[in-house]
Amino acid sequence: MKKSFELALKQAEKALKRSEVPIGALLMKDGKIIARAHNQTEKKKTFLAHAEMICIQRACKKLNSKYLTGCDLFVTLEPCLMCRTAAKLSRIKNIYYLTKSEKFGSRGPGYFKSKNRRITSPLTQRSVDLLQDFFRQRR
Repeated sequence: MKKSFELALKQAEKALKRSEVPIGALLMKDGKIIARAHNQTEKKKTFLAHAEMICIQRACKKLNSKYLTGCDLFVTLEPCLMCRTAAKLSRIKNIYYLTKSEKFGSRGPGYFKSKNRRITSPLTQRSVDLLQDFFRQRR
């Protein structure tokens, strides 16, 4: 585990050298490195370019699968809600991080707290029908 975090820290150092927030991530499966990445939000001009998101994308490409079952994610900072959700949807087994995020961590002030609001509309049924048809065809 120590070696994994050392490699994630090297990614964070790369980010710092490029004037990015210094966060690094590493994905491993069966003791082997599948992907590594650092923050690139400034370079790519999008908040989707978090180290974890890039790492997940690279691992999916390498394994040719949207699922990363059995993989472990090592990150230098506690993942934000977006990255944790992406990891969960990707079926990543474990997330390990070195530093708690006071701002965007699981209960920090940057945590997304707005209420989800369901809008009732004549289009609601169309949305339901599309989803049901899709999953019916898949089964």
